[in-house]
Amino acid sequence: MSHEKRGLEFYLLAIFFIVFVLFLYGPLSAILILSFQGPDGGLTFPMNGVSTHWFFNLFEKQAVGDFGASFRRSLSLGLMVMVVTVVVSLLAGLAFRRRFRGSTVLFYATVASLVVPSIIVSLGIGVVFQEGGLKPAWYSSAFGAHLTWTLPFGVLIMFAVFNRFSPAYEEAARDLGATSWQTFRHVVLPMIAPSLIGVGLFGFTLSYDEFARTLMTSGTYNTLPLEIYGMTTNVTTPVLYALGTVTTLFSFTIILIALGIMTMLSRRQAKTD
Repeated sequence: MSHEKRGLEFYLLAIFFIVFVLFLYGPLSAILILSFQGPDGGLTFPMNGVSTHWFFNLFEKQAVGDFGASFRRSLSLGLMVMVVTVVVSLLAGLAFRRRFRGSTVLFYATVASLVVPSIIVSLGIGVVFQEGGLKPAWYSSAFGAHLTWTLPFGVLIMFAVFNRFSPAYEEAARDLGATSWQTFRHVVLPMIAPSLIGVGLFGFTLSYDEFARTLMTSGTYNTLPLEIYGMTTNVTTPVLYALGTVTTLFSFTIILIALGIMTMLSRRQAKTD
């Protein structure tokens, strides 16, 4: 059996993909490996023994940095942003299914923050809070700053979902005597549930990892990205790498859980169809 000869474009794309993977996962792999340094290990190769010492050291009192509190703040902020992003994106998707006066202006105003530099948004919100006599905090000003980042993505996703959504399902439900709420609860919501989970996951991860829009808006207490950045100039042990490994595994765990839920809902929806 003869095989078609691959062209030069294939090999160029293959090389580009390999370089991309190395650039993406190379530093992550280095951090993962160095987090298992021995008790006397440093921040660079070669490794001085292998142990889990620095993972246990995370739970001890640190001379610099507060891992536990900053993680709880980032987790709480991410969950708050996730909930609001899902609810507002869903309502926006439902509202924009029909044209209304000012819809075009509202749409562009919503997505405009995507093209504004994040540090400018952070600086502007911080200045507004200070001029208004309010103290910036992670649960107020940073919360709003993160929503300017997550909401446009959530709205765009829901627009795409509802553009592919056939109104025939709703018409069939109404023909069978269902009310508007019953149609939404038992027809629309189950069908778009995987997309809503995706929006929630997207909103959470964008907020959990956000640095620039938090820099000027978090107030006195740091979120985890700010804490890690502040520690890069002070911490001289692999405990920082251990923290990076733990937070990365936490992020991947959240993603896997969300994917599992989405797969389960998709299979359930396929059975009902």
